[in-house]
Amino acid sequence: MTRPRLILNAFTMNTATHVSYGSWRNPETRSVEFDQLDVWVELVKLLERGTFDSVFFADVVGVYDDYRGGWDTYLREGLQIPNHDPSAIVSALALSTEHLGLVITSSVLQDHPFSFARKISTLDHASRGRIGWNVVTSALKNSARNFGLAEREEHDARYEWAEEYTEVVYKLWEGSWDDGALIRDRARGVHADPDRVHKINHLGKRYSVEGPHLSFPSPQRTPVLFQAGTSTAGRSFAARHAEGVFINAASPAGARAVIADTRDRAVATGRRRDDVKFFQGMSFVVGSTEDEARRRAAELDEFLSVDGLIAHRSGGIGIDFGGLDHDTPIGDLAADVQGTRSTIESLIAAAPPGTNPTIADLIRQQQESTRIVGTPEQIADVLQEWQDAGIDGLNIRYITTPGSFEDFIDHVVPELRSRGLAQSEYAAGTLRDKLFGAGPELPARHPARQWRGRFTPTAVA
Repeated sequence: MTRPRLILNAFTMNTATHVSYGSWRNPETRSVEFDQLDVWVELVKLLERGTFDSVFFADVVGVYDDYRGGWDTYLREGLQIPNHDPSAIVSALALSTEHLGLVITSSVLQDHPFSFARKISTLDHASRGRIGWNVVTSALKNSARNFGLAEREEHDARYEWAEEYTEVVYKLWEGSWDDGALIRDRARGVHADPDRVHKINHLGKRYSVEGPHLSFPSPQRTPVLFQAGTSTAGRSFAARHAEGVFINAASPAGARAVIADTRDRAVATGRRRDDVKFFQGMSFVVGSTEDEARRRAAELDEFLSVDGLIAHRSGGIGIDFGGLDHDTPIGDLAADVQGTRSTIESLIAAAPPGTNPTIADLIRQQQESTRIVGTPEQIADVLQEWQDAGIDGLNIRYITTPGSFEDFIDHVVPELRSRGLAQSEYAAGTLRDKLFGAGPELPARHPARQWRGRFTPTAVA
């Protein structure tokens, strides 16, 4: 049986410590140089050498402040603070590469949809159609306070917010400019046809946006849409909107359940099952022998900060684990969670039937279940098991950067290529072309496309 290739995505963040807790102390990593543009340029060139499909920048717009009653641990650990705006460096990364997709995280909280739509269109033009957007709703309480809210909104209410936000940007990207509106006719002195550029006149619960969109349509119009929440509300949102979903399942069985449910929901909205691709988060330690790989993993673990690991899980979930017994069952806490609920739901789903995993289980799962240690052949074997569970690609986390990516490219990618599981050259076109092979723009069955042609005078009348 011929297998489809795996889509390879590099997962990173414009900060010293993303999810590699304590590894900033390792002299092998350059993550502490995150403020230097040349480090990022070198990374994307490396990824393009390895024919990675994309690089994905996580981001937060607030601090975690709920471990041992505050934020001290995050500052001591350099855990996602300080961090810089990834969108500010994308133009330089686009100029340094030709094919690599550039995916940025932006919360509905942090940028008004009108200005965000303009920013994304500008970047998509600059990159010739290689931009993706990871839609997030900001679970951190401090994020809400940073943008003028007294309290963080409840979990499901944040997805309701995201629904209106996406509606506004879809109207701008898809409906404000008709095809062919930009003429650039020097002889007639007509740059754009006024009859084919439209105001959107959006009036909703949160936003009032007149328009028109200030950018003419970019190569993809709407960027490739990603989403990372796999809670019940998150899966429903992904089913309606996402083209790529980042998951962190604890096992292939857990991945299979989330993927099947989300695809069922997508079909119920009128989309196709293969309209949504799933990327499993993983890290790798590679050796020429299994013993060498395990020795290498032990060396890397010498820099592991357990305190940082637990603090990050506290911040993401919204429960202060610093004051709880690590044998506390996670299920006993789930009802009160308003943070990243999908983390708890995925752990419970992956646990054996009738069991109630504990905080300690959550910590072990984060460190062990999605890290593969072994030879290139062993790693490829495990990846095939995950692929059989339904994943389409990998969201590859680094332990040291660029070292983790370099090891994967130099040793694992050749093995994947030999099995037909990794591309050896890039397809032509935009990021969406490369991922789906069906053109640069969203298919007509995506909800964003309903706004195409909706603002012409005849349609409005």
